[in-house]
Amino acid sequence: MAQSSIEWTEMTWNPTTGCKKISAGCKYCYAEVMARRLEAMGVEKYKDGFELRLHEDSLHIPYEWKKPKVVFVNSMSDLFHKDVPLSFIQKVFEVMNNTSQHTYQVLTKRAERLYKMHDKLTWTTNIWMGVSVENEKVKDRIDFLRETNAKVKFLSCEPLIGPLYNLNLDQIHWTIVGGESGRKARPMKESWVWDIRQQCADQGVAFFFKQWGGTNKKKAGRKLGGRTYDEMPIIEKIEPVEI
Repeated sequence: MAQSSIEWTEMTWNPTTGCKKISAGCKYCYAEVMARRLEAMGVEKYKDGFELRLHEDSLHIPYEWKKPKVVFVNSMSDLFHKDVPLSFIQKVFEVMNNTSQHTYQVLTKRAERLYKMHDKLTWTTNIWMGVSVENEKVKDRIDFLRETNAKVKFLSCEPLIGPLYNLNLDQIHWTIVGGESGRKARPMKESWVWDIRQQCADQGVAFFFKQWGGTNKKKAGRKLGGRTYDEMPIIEKIEPVEI
């Protein structure tokens, strides 16, 4: 568990670490760079670098938090990686189900596997399920997400490396947009951002603009049209589920 500088969350929790690249958005993966750095520092959890590892000993952590938290789950991995067993995913969900005072944000690029096992998981309203959509080629991830039993559904369009026209945001509650950062960051056009912003406004979806990115993301900032967009989903309107 660690405090996070990510603008749309408070902290991270990594019951798994490590991953494999599967699409263009993965090209300059920040988690891979960070894992290599932590491995070089001798951090036990990253002794295998960015190879996938399951951490049973991390499952107890949320039970120890005394105050409600907003938690990004697996910032250093993908819970729906093909080599993470369903039984372990169910254990992670059980922790989230049992700690309803916390809000958990789960994000995957493996939307098809998410869909295949969604009915074997318990979806309490404190679990926000999202998919990464970096360009038109992976828009089908939204359709897989839409068909799941997740109560709160969101999109992370980061790094946005292409336009996303004609989005179907039915049953989507939140959209995050952000440019890629780092030395080799691919550019994001302002027109792409405004187009997604307008689609969200037209379809009643909360919009969060995270950053412009680039080689100096702090200098580039996160203002769009002179203001910040920090909208969050209104979960009070979403029907809870009993467990």
